[in-house]
Amino acid sequence: MKNRFLIIVIFFLTIKGFAQTTIIPDYANDTRVITTGVPFLLIAPDARAASLGDMGVATSVDAFSQQWNASKYVFSEDKSGVAISYTPYLSKLVNDIFLGNVTYFNRINENSAFAASFKYFSLGDIEFVEDEFSEALIQRPNEFTVDLSYGLRLSDQFGMAVTMRYLRSDLKLNTGNNDNSAASTFGVDISGFYQSEEEAYSDFNGRWRGGFAIQNIGPKFKYDEAGVENFQPTNLRLGGGFDFIFDEYNKLGVTVEVAKLLVPTPPILGDEYEYIDENNNGVYDEGDTLGDIVNSNVVFSGQDNDVPFLSGIFQSFGDAPGGFKEELQEFTYALGAEYVYQDAFSLRAGYFNEHETKGARKFFALGAGFKYNVLNLDMSYLFSSSKVPSPLEGTLRFSLTFNLGAGEYDEY
Repeated sequence: MKNRFLIIVIFFLTIKGFAQTTIIPDYANDTRVITTGVPFLLIAPDARAASLGDMGVATSVDAFSQQWNASKYVFSEDKSGVAISYTPYLSKLVNDIFLGNVTYFNRINENSAFAASFKYFSLGDIEFVEDEFSEALIQRPNEFTVDLSYGLRLSDQFGMAVTMRYLRSDLKLNTGNNDNSAASTFGVDISGFYQSEEEAYSDFNGRWRGGFAIQNIGPKFKYDEAGVENFQPTNLRLGGGFDFIFDEYNKLGVTVEVAKLLVPTPPILGDEYEYIDENNNGVYDEGDTLGDIVNSNVVFSGQDNDVPFLSGIFQSFGDAPGGFKEELQEFTYALGAEYVYQDAFSLRAGYFNEHETKGARKFFALGAGFKYNVLNLDMSYLFSSSKVPSPLEGTLRFSLTFNLGAGEYDEY
């Protein structure tokens, strides 16, 4: 009897010795799209940039350079300017959601410039009605930023700038039963711009352009005390271009730009189970006995994205669960061309591409610009080429610029 009891004990101890754990991934919830707070910061606010495929880090200087690369202002031929833009959003569904922007810049002297801007995103009016006898409660959720930049020309062809930003996001709906305080934070942009002297080629003159910007560097924030922390849409932009100057009346600028969110990629998560390795091969497979859940939402592939914002910037270059191939998929690219006649009329076209697994934004854009004396009028129109509908599909956008002290600086 004692021998039998000893055999049974040894048997169960042996079985327990094969008990291991395994993580079963939940691929169904693996969206692979990087999400951030305040995504309106990634919407092109001005018509010129929109018509070139949402680019502006390496295009020639204009009054809206604050939104893309503030270091371009030190190459402005105009002393100062004021720019206003209006972008309807989801215009096919509603008529009160929009993005507005006002920018002022001033080239202080040959080597420095500053700019200030205000960007406002309205989500329209939302009406709450308790019953047919109650008066409607109107809520107007909105977000805005206030920016201030300073640029310095470090050489004849290169300048850099720093932009400071205050951001406020008031998306909470106050129905009288909750805390409706707005979220706020700050961010920083660091940018640089290169513009060569005009050079003579065989049949035309030309000028090279190049730029970079790291935008929205700043701490994570919460929309409410009990909520999760959100990353700002920290974004790296790199671009280059060339101006074909055929004569004093005709010029064609071609630009290419790539961008990447410097935000950690969501990992593939799963549940960790205890199991009995029946065939003793070290992995969970058919025939093994699955036990209870040990841990939930365990990282199966990739890296944990609950990290500070600075760590997230560096982690974003190598944390995609799909490896280097997926990291490349997180880059967007844009191509744009702008024809200018007599510095008075412009025709523009652009294309923007984002990988299908990272948001699938793909569109063509067309635009035009008109200049009369100190006034510039720009417009753009977007054609989506993706299976995912664009909220800006069929949207006509306008920008207006007043150039003050036009032509006070001669760059060439």
